[in-house]
Amino acid sequence: MRPMSSRLSVDPPAPGLVSRWLEPAAAPGAHGLAERVEPWCWPVAGLLGALGLVLGLLVAPADALQGDVFRIMFIHVPAAWMSLALFAALALAAASGLAFRLRLADKVAAAVAPTGTLMCCIALWTGALWAKPVWGSWWVWDARLSAELLMLLLFVGYLVLRGAIVDSRRADRAAALWVLLGAGGLPILYLSLQWWASVHPDQAPGTARGPEMASLMVAAMLLMVAAFAAWCLGSCLHRLHSIVLERGTGLDGA
Repeated sequence: MRPMSSRLSVDPPAPGLVSRWLEPAAAPGAHGLAERVEPWCWPVAGLLGALGLVLGLLVAPADALQGDVFRIMFIHVPAAWMSLALFAALALAAASGLAFRLRLADKVAAAVAPTGTLMCCIALWTGALWAKPVWGSWWVWDARLSAELLMLLLFVGYLVLRGAIVDSRRADRAAALWVLLGAGGLPILYLSLQWWASVHPDQAPGTARGPEMASLMVAAMLLMVAAFAAWCLGSCLHRLHSIVLERGTGLDGA
């Protein structure tokens, strides 16, 4: 009896019907979108970030319980939200690449993963800086913190797999399988807000101080979230543009 090949789980199948229909139009469209949108992302991120930092660090008063240490949330919360959004984008792209054999989806996943890794690192680092004076410890095994750490490991694992496998198509497929196997952590991250009693700060800090304080904090937070979103979009589009050009010239061996 002939043994089954160990390469079946990661070897890419032949292009499917959906990919043959969509790929010729999707790849040039993504390339053009990246070229048009990316240059606007950087000034938008800089302007919104400057306004958000001024409002959050200088205008909003100190929190009654935490003092000025609460201001780190204007970095921590946007980074955490962006890490979640980028992981969702990574999982969607990975699923599309596997299900429909879209090469563009694999390129999107490869473009998103490094920025998602950075956002996870920022969220965990600022969370530790916030936790030490508030909780008295750099780390606690809170559900949301544990889920953020899980996302970081999934991002890093994706990058390691793509770098360890020489053939780009096999690398994309193996990395996509890794992401989808771990994507069950996303519902845990969301449902932990309701399921577990958490030592993590509430989602709407400062609302007990009255409408003025709440409005200042919300405005600063929205500005910072928009700034982070613009920066992440620009970063991902820049990387997608580079990947499309690289693979289009055959520099990656694809």
